[in-house]
Amino acid sequence: MPFSFVDPTETTLPLYLVEAGGAEAFLAGRTAAERAWLTASGFAGKLGQLCVLPGADGAPAGAVLGYGSASARRRGRFHVARAVADLPAGAWHLEADLSRAEAEEAALGWLLATYRFSRYKSAEAPKARLRAPDGVDAGRLLAIAEGEALSRDLINTPAADMGPAELEDAFVALGESFGANTRVIRGDALLVEGFPMIHAVGRASDRAPRLLDLRWGGEGPALTLVGKGVCFDTGGLDLKPAASMGLMKKDMGGAATAMGLARMIMSLGLKLRLRVLVPAVENAVGGNAFRPQDILTSRKGLTVEINNTDAEGRLVLADALALADEEKPDLLISMATLTGAARVAVGPDLAPFYSDNDAVAGAIAAGGASVADPVWRMPFWDPYEALIEPGIADLDNAPSGGMAGSITAALFLRRFVTETPRYAHFDIYGWQPKAEPARPRGGVGQGARAILAALPGLLGL
Repeated sequence: MPFSFVDPTETTLPLYLVEAGGAEAFLAGRTAAERAWLTASGFAGKLGQLCVLPGADGAPAGAVLGYGSASARRRGRFHVARAVADLPAGAWHLEADLSRAEAEEAALGWLLATYRFSRYKSAEAPKARLRAPDGVDAGRLLAIAEGEALSRDLINTPAADMGPAELEDAFVALGESFGANTRVIRGDALLVEGFPMIHAVGRASDRAPRLLDLRWGGEGPALTLVGKGVCFDTGGLDLKPAASMGLMKKDMGGAATAMGLARMIMSLGLKLRLRVLVPAVENAVGGNAFRPQDILTSRKGLTVEINNTDAEGRLVLADALALADEEKPDLLISMATLTGAARVAVGPDLAPFYSDNDAVAGAIAAGGASVADPVWRMPFWDPYEALIEPGIADLDNAPSGGMAGSITAALFLRRFVTETPRYAHFDIYGWQPKAEPARPRGGVGQGARAILAALPGLLGL
């Protein structure tokens, strides 16, 4: 969906941000009529408290938004976005003493608060528009919002309309928009070209599995993004119960987030060589489905014993990561809605990630903190390596015991990245379970903005 800021020449109304501790001083500086109105409204600067100021002619003359205390703001993010849906239509600007990071968060939150998924039901976006605060890069924020909207749209679309073929269409369209080169390997051609595990996971569906490959940029350091594109996950022959299958349209959230990040990078014209790999499959039930205790041979040559067909995401990622690793990019990142264990560990709001490289991990963590995209480093815990070694094959795709599930999945993936020193893996949720400021219930990108913020330091951009 298109996003925009108000033209700088357009007349705007002020939205005052007033902290709880500054409410009394703010009231003292207003006109008698405004002071009486705000007092009667009980305005005290409480976080999210909104009062529209009436003008002499009855039209809005401005508005006041409670900005709470610093400690209250730390318990959430995108607080200015709370006001967007309730403000009167028109052009607005922020009246507040904000740091650059705070101004960028406020402006981006405003944009994201106007997002609506309207493919199946009309949904009117808020009519309040914002003039970009002074000192922020409006074009960069618009590119980020558009990338996030792409991720949300892809995740929100049900699997009937977002299978491997439709994900391919969106992938190719993204590449065409920025002059990128794309290549697609489908069906049995996966076996010919050396992607046996992608083929095995997707072969039971009547929607052919495929590997999507995008390349953009002719100079600079090499960045490769690999996103899990399981368009629907029944669990395969280890069938999920209904309660666990209900959100499986989002199991391509890693691909959606990688594509959203790629859109940001290409839109901003970063001087790097970008590659995006998406194994796109549907994990279905059928007579030719891969089975528990099957042993698959991966592109890397490692054999994998299948102890749960519902641990399929790591299989398709493994073949794609092996391909990516062959080029030894300067930075390799995988993104996947991979394990329920990650949700148990950190909940839906944090994006856990793994990296052996302290510089990479530090840059991503700092990037997330700077752009209100929370991430949390998890350990590649070497003592758990034995858990993913079944004895009959090189690797076990689903170790028994149920402990450290996100860590063992990450360790499994690390076995396929042996030539690239700087690798990070994200085990994201990709879903907003309840509406929060700038994040309606539904699909959401996680970690993309943190990575984008980290790229200049990591790649010397």
